Amino acid sequence: MIKDLLVNIPVGAASTPVLDYAVSVATAYDAHISGVAFAYEPVVPGTVFDGVAASIIATYRAESEKAGKAAVAKFDEAVRRAGVSADSHLLESGPTGAGELFAQVARQFDLVVVAQTDPEQDSPEELLPEAALFGSGRPVLVVPYIQKTGLKLDRVMVCWDGSRAAARSIADAMPFLERSKAIDVVTVAREQGSRDTLPGFDIAHHLARHKLKVDLKRIVASDIDVASALLSHAADIGADLVVMGGYGHTRLREFILGGATRGILESMTVPVLMSH
Repeated sequence: MIKDLLVNIPVGAASTPVLDYAVSVATAYDAHISGVAFAYEPVVPGTVFDGVAASIIATYRAESEKAGKAAVAKFDEAVRRAGVSADSHLLESGPTGAGELFAQVARQFDLVVVAQTDPEQDSPEELLPEAALFGSGRPVLVVPYIQKTGLKLDRVMVCWDGSRAAARSIADAMPFLERSKAIDVVTVAREQGSRDTLPGFDIAHHLARHKLKVDLKRIVASDIDVASALLSHAADIGADLVVMGGYGHTRLREFILGGATRGILESMTVPVLMSH
């Protein structure tokens, strides 16, 4: 059940797609939604701390707080119009600490909703999806910055490779899968081979036992990377949501993404639910 979800409120125009989508999820599941925006502290070298620097820092803080409050107000208006239960918060943090703080907050929710990073915009929030994925212990729903519609579940694509993360993502996605009209379980092979033991056969049967309508599909990615193959297939079948495991690890506060995970986050055109 999804009854309590968290959304990061991006500062600026980029907030609209992710906020609209998060509100649509809260509406569909009659869930409470909490919005969190950040007012960022400036990063100033320790050697640059005189009267001029102090003035610049004060100005930066004031502008960041103003932008954060404007983002929160936008969220508050969106949830008011939708008539959903909600609360909002403005948190202060340095750019490097925001991800860890957001992940800590996210641990108290059923689902985390974040925006895909727009490559044309330099944003301190670009690490939030990875931080939530690795640090929250919760499923993370990433919304494309080009998203135009709210939650739709006519066809869901589940990416299966037999891994722990993939299994976790399917369990976490069950509230969405149970409402979907059709589910494609997709496996990726590097070359054509025997189909006597088709990967994904058992997990497809598992979902069918939940009375879900499942099709098992095997795609071959001999000349392109896995992420491109998955996204191409998602476009071909008109998937409304992609479910997959999120791969990678943390090292000294750095988020090291696996190749497929990084490729999906960079090039996704439909919402993606990831679990680690």
